[in-house]
Amino acid sequence: MGRARSKSDLPTKICLVCDRPFAWRKKWENCWDDVKYCSERCRRRRSQTKRGSQ
Repeated sequence: MGRARSKSDLPTKICLVCDRPFAWRKKWENCWDDVKYCSERCRRRRSQTKRGSQ
């Protein structure tokens, strides 16, 4: 069995809604390229952000 990675070694992205960095999670293993939001809350708020900026 391989060694576990430390949290600082995990890939990160910036949330499109709150502009905060978030790290890779095991549940995103198969869809990491498609992940855009750090949480369910930000995913729900995405339409509010778009309306405010238009």
